[in-house]
Amino acid sequence: MQRLDLKQLLSQKLSPQQIQFIKLLQIPTAELETRIKEEMEVNPALEEDEPDEPEEMERDDDDSDSDDPDASLDNDENTLDEDFEDRNSSQETADEIPEPEIQSKDDSPADEAPDNTDLDLSDYLNDDEIAGYKMQGDGPGEEEERDMPLADTSGSLTDSLLDQLHFADLDERQEAIGQQLIGSIDGDGYIRRDLSAIANDLAFSQNLEVTVPEIEAVLRVIQGFDPPGIAARDLPECLLLQLERRHQDEATVNAERILTETFEEFTKKHYPRIQQKLDLEEEELKEAINVILKLNPKPGGSGPSGLGKTQYLMPDFILTNDNGVFNLTLNARNAPELRVSPAYTEMFRTYDKAAKKDQKMKEAVTFVKQKLDSAKWFIDAIRQRQNTLLRTMNAIVELQRDFFAEGDEGKLKPMILKDIAQRIGMDISTVSRVANSKSIQTEFGIYPLKYFFSEGIATDSGEDASSREVKSILKDLIGKENKERPLSDDKLEKMLNARGYNIARRTVAKYREQLNIPVARLRKEL
Repeated sequence: MQRLDLKQLLSQKLSPQQIQFIKLLQIPTAELETRIKEEMEVNPALEEDEPDEPEEMERDDDDSDSDDPDASLDNDENTLDEDFEDRNSSQETADEIPEPEIQSKDDSPADEAPDNTDLDLSDYLNDDEIAGYKMQGDGPGEEEERDMPLADTSGSLTDSLLDQLHFADLDERQEAIGQQLIGSIDGDGYIRRDLSAIANDLAFSQNLEVTVPEIEAVLRVIQGFDPPGIAARDLPECLLLQLERRHQDEATVNAERILTETFEEFTKKHYPRIQQKLDLEEEELKEAINVILKLNPKPGGSGPSGLGKTQYLMPDFILTNDNGVFNLTLNARNAPELRVSPAYTEMFRTYDKAAKKDQKMKEAVTFVKQKLDSAKWFIDAIRQRQNTLLRTMNAIVELQRDFFAEGDEGKLKPMILKDIAQRIGMDISTVSRVANSKSIQTEFGIYPLKYFFSEGIATDSGEDASSREVKSILKDLIGKENKERPLSDDKLEKMLNARGYNIARRTVAKYREQLNIPVARLRKEL
């Protein structure tokens, strides 16, 4: 039996414009330009606003051609006065720009059914609505470099190895095996696949039947290529390949013995066992260990021709300190100059002046209207993104003023996302999206925004200290320790407690692991 029930539900839904703003807010500056180009490709009504420099040059040329020098001087003075007035008026206009409002889904013109009988064109014929958009003081001027840094074009390690393979004295069969081996090298320079599996790959992909000894012979040739240690199957082999190229003195021979006979003891730094097993003097052991420590455990990442691509960190914010006054600006790529295409507004003027308005023309104008709405929403989302970024970063700078003034990690204060959210009156999720994958350029280097958020550690004075401060002290204590007798976590805990930090041993161990510092036994040196 069917029943009809009437229920009242309260639900929250995001409009398409709000979703668009959230996605724009969480992407970093390096990806923002790509996102803008994608939007410009799908929406021809959106374009980048570029200044008309050629026209200004023509005006300057006309002025310079004047025969009267006094008249030219008067014209220059008038031009300067007009420019000054234009800048003032533009600044007032920028100050009067209201906070952009994201329309709800119900009020979205794009979601409405096209109305071909009545079109209000007044909103689209207003020149103020299509003016170029650029917020005041959002980033470096046009005179500053805006190009992306160029990636390294010197070639990859694979290309280098293939070039060396072509110069090796190998026949066609061996060269095919060599290409397969080079293609099996991992990013750190190792071959971790079994040679039998590589033989199967050659049989299936190239119909080439080879044996494991044949592959080992070609592998030995490749292991003689640069960089030293390439194409090794494990760490001991990698280090031994590098030792083979060294001058075979006593220290090198002892180093080879350590790697072949006592590698497990070496990884655990059981130096007394190594000394006893190989019958070495303490000085001989120390020289051999120093030789091994100078070797490269990851040959694939060495030099400009490594397998990994060069990564560039583009800061989203730029902070300068002018005699104690902080000036925070957005990266120029965070403040794009966008506008609605004037050609689309001209279409509306043509339609408005047309005596005969047929059905096809009305459909075309409706399509243009939707594109203009989409362009305006995108510009508003970019504008709101800039406002949110600046408000969030200003609050962080205000809370961490001491750090930005001196660059000392000990000056960092405990700060969580909730502290910033309360200051700027936004949700914690919004602050999290801003802090995610964003960075700031300061006089002391480039820092990710997540660097400034840390927990609080109670002190004897009753105040909270930042976990960053404790980590900095912990790192300093370990750096100054006697490497022959490194400090254990228990001793580090007591030393921190003596300085007034109420911290447990397990917390010390957690911070040490976060700093990628091994335990005391593995920090021991001869």
